[in-house]
Amino acid sequence: MSDPSQYQPVDLPPPQNPPAQAPYVQAPPAQSGLSDSSASGLAYFFVIPAVIFLIVPPYNQSAIVRFHSWQSIFLAIGWIVGNMALRILHHIPILGWSTWLFWPLFYLGFLILWIIVMINAFNGKKFMIPVIGDLAEKQANG
Repeated sequence: MSDPSQYQPVDLPPPQNPPAQAPYVQAPPAQSGLSDSSASGLAYFFVIPAVIFLIVPPYNQSAIVRFHSWQSIFLAIGWIVGNMALRILHHIPILGWSTWLFWPLFYLGFLILWIIVMINAFNGKKFMIPVIGDLAEKQANG
């Protein structure tokens, strides 16, 4: 056995208290998930997202989202009215043949207009369609 007198005491540092806990900091509120430009662009996909964006609180408080939602709704109404007008003209004896020329032009025009407003909405720009844009502006701000 060894002699206990040969061991030297070791100087240990004094016990330290654990570091003080940082005070509770509340995390910033979670974002809604969609930016205004994304919501504005998605409003042009059918009419249902536009109506949802007009009802759901984070989106219905943004003027740009409301504008694009209303413009999308009015654009859909314009599509329906134009389509019905062409169908009625198709059944008129002399004008019926001319609608074969107007159908592709009507569809192509609406497709191009739809792409233009959607691209501008996704880029955060406000592109106003001449008659429909004024109505949408009044509805969004009124």
